Amino acid sequence: MRLNNRNKAGFYNFISTTILLIFVLGCGAFFMELFKFDFLGRGTTALLIIVPSIFGLIFYLRGRQIFEYDSDGEALNFKNRNVLFYEKAISDEFPKYKLISYEIIDALIFRKLYINILSKKNKIITLKYDVSYLSKKELKDLKFSLSKVIKENKENKREL
Repeated sequence: MRLNNRNKAGFYNFISTTILLIFVLGCGAFFMELFKFDFLGRGTTALLIIVPSIFGLIFYLRGRQIFEYDSDGEALNFKNRNVLFYEKAISDEFPKYKLISYEIIDALIFRKLYINILSKKNKIITLKYDVSYLSKKELKDLKFSLSKVIKENKENKREL
């Protein structure tokens, strides 16, 4: 099964650019209000910087926007990247039989996917991906596919 939200990259780029533009314009309006004009008063002037900062912080905390998953073949492929290039993209590929479990943490602002895999030295490695920007249907499909792989792994271990 293949799952990705690359088609929404333009929208996320637009949102991030808009937040940045509103922040810059808010800073400019703040300093214009502070030194030249006095329409808003001292207390509400800070809102010109605070409100766009909060939106930018929420956008940043939600994590990487683009998530790609591929379970076709004998390997699982995970890719997670930003539309902006200030963070390194995460890309992992490993055989299906190494997948032990997964967990999706759903917080108020963000969603994270934790994958537990078995290493060559029989140690558990936890991989973390941001899935905040996946729709409910895409998240349901991801859970179904990962559960299917884990179920097949358990059946294969019983046969051995």
